[in-house]
Amino acid sequence: MPKRILIGTVTSDKTDKTVTVLVERKVKHPLYGKIIRRSKKYHAHDEKNEYQLGDVVRIEETKPISKTKTWMVKDRVTAGGTQAVEADLEVEAAGN
Repeated sequence: MPKRILIGTVTSDKTDKTVTVLVERKVKHPLYGKIIRRSKKYHAHDEKNEYQLGDVVRIEETKPISKTKTWMVKDRVTAGGTQAVEADLEVEAAGN
């Protein structure tokens, strides 16, 4: 049986060798027909702690690694991460 592969966004990288990945999918409501978003979080194994918050990654199903970890990060789709923004706060004295 082939292994499932999902694409999601890293929402937490605080634990050692583990990232939390949020996977969203769109489904049609059975009665009303509206497209709604469903999301689920997965714990995925990250051996080298190389994936950061905001990265879009591909995860693959594996044998159980721990109680909650049955997924492994395969590769990075796009880099996200938090970026420092420099604020340019030049205030000119008015009325001189």
